[in-house]
Amino acid sequence: EQGLQLLELGGSVEEDYIRIARCFEATRQRCCRLEQDGRRAREQLARAEAERAALEVKLKHARNQVEVEMKKRHRAEAELEKQERKLQLVLELLMREPWGNEALSREQCSVLSGLAGRRLGAALAPVRRSSAVDESCQSLLSHSDISYDRTEDDV
Repeated sequence: EQGLQLLELGGSVEEDYIRIARCFEATRQRCCRLEQDGRRAREQLARAEAERAALEVKLKHARNQVEVEMKKRHRAEAELEKQERKLQLVLELLMREPWGNEALSREQCSVLSGLAGRRLGAALAPVRRSSAVDESCQSLLSHSDISYDRTEDDV
């Protein structure tokens, strides 16, 4: 548009050529700036795509690790349930057998009765699996249940 306006002004031909040359130079400089901006944008896009690809790889590894840990957790929970059932059977056997009550001290009988009563409800309850790790559960053999007295080792 500026070029057409310059031609219509009707000045001297040399002045018109100078004006046209200046317009072309301004247009050339604008094109160079736009080309540099485009190059920077392509470089920035390439960096962003590389970072996205790296993050996708990390996400894939994290998902695989979560899957592996979930499988381990399910196996451990199944093993825990199996061991709890075995322990429950042993506790019930000890509580039912007449020789078991005679061989055990009163304290041992009360501890076993408490364990049998507490775990019986847990053994009969339906299996529940939480989606989050529940670290508040206490083990059957918590620190308070362990006796360090060696006099009961013969039992």
